[in-house]
Amino acid sequence: MSHTTPAHTTPAGGTPPRPTGPGRPTGPGRPTQGEPPAIREPAHVPVAHVVRGGVIEGVHHGSVVVLAADGSVEFRAGDIEAAFYPRSALKPVQAVGLLRAGLPPLDSESLALAAASHSGEERHLATARRILDAAGLTEGDLRNTPDMPYGSAVRDEWIRAGRGPSRLAQNCSGKHAAMLMTARARGWSLENYLDPGHPLQWEIASAVEELTGQGIARVTVDGCGAPLFAVSLHGLTRAVARIATAAPGTDEGRVAHAMREHPEMVSGSGRDVARLMRAVPGLLAKDGFEGVQIAALPDGRAVGVKIADGADRARMPVTAAALARCGIDPRILAAFDRTPVIGGGQEVGTLRAAGALAPFFAPSAGSVPAASSASSAQGTSGASSVA
Repeated sequence: MSHTTPAHTTPAGGTPPRPTGPGRPTGPGRPTQGEPPAIREPAHVPVAHVVRGGVIEGVHHGSVVVLAADGSVEFRAGDIEAAFYPRSALKPVQAVGLLRAGLPPLDSESLALAAASHSGEERHLATARRILDAAGLTEGDLRNTPDMPYGSAVRDEWIRAGRGPSRLAQNCSGKHAAMLMTARARGWSLENYLDPGHPLQWEIASAVEELTGQGIARVTVDGCGAPLFAVSLHGLTRAVARIATAAPGTDEGRVAHAMREHPEMVSGSGRDVARLMRAVPGLLAKDGFEGVQIAALPDGRAVGVKIADGADRARMPVTAAALARCGIDPRILAAFDRTPVIGGGQEVGTLRAAGALAPFFAPSAGSVPAASSASSAQGTSGASSVA
């Protein structure tokens, strides 16, 4: 893309200019991909039960997709083709887009932070500063929304020290620092680097479309202020599978290597995503707000999870069940497959995957029998009832 490409102003909730039709941001000479996913109310199904004392106290709905190594859909539940916002689960794809756009060489820790939703630990802040310093920039150049550290322990200590919201502490500061570094290297304007019509965001959108294999359905603003692109859960999962299987030295391969080598930079100490990547050799994983999770293995097997109500507590148990569908040993996933339900200081039940995902783990104490449902989960063996 030319350095002189004009930056267009795009309102939140709209789409940047697209000469070939509505729905996708585009730039001069930019190739188009498949059609954008449909914008509709997703047909989510029950994917997790909260069981207290042998009674289903709560039900989380959502959608799940499991891809085989050849990219085919091995299992699906709910609506994997409707447009949705991946939130921070899109960051590995955005990091690939930054490399394609001309992000200067970074050490693997810094590149991992560019794809991170970090906890705000000192090493995260120091790495973000290092990226800015290398570009001759400061925290004052960042345009992400100031916030407290995302990690609960780090945030508590931050508050005890009397510190307030900070752009550097906000969990997306690594991505924003890398965006600024790329814009500086390409000679693009810095003040409006978050405008969806900015050439930097065109480049990132191009990577999103290529890796997902579909057009972008809608563009809005993420919590940090960056453009957020609506794709489908299927498309997002396909994208992370392509990153996970990429050859070393490619842009995708560099992102995958950095994330695998530094999972605590991608998330934080003790965070479930970092622990999951450590537990499953070669796994690439990224979470996102509103109950989104993606994970992919080096051979192309991948899972995508969206919890309809955005509940983070259901995200990992459902992901663990989906990974078991991929063939991961359930014993490895035992630390992730349930969330205890506490009563009187004791465990009196569990939150676990339900429906067609449930048989991949042994029943827990107090579990209840599945009931038939009008909704169904589709796997390679056909329809299974979802309770």
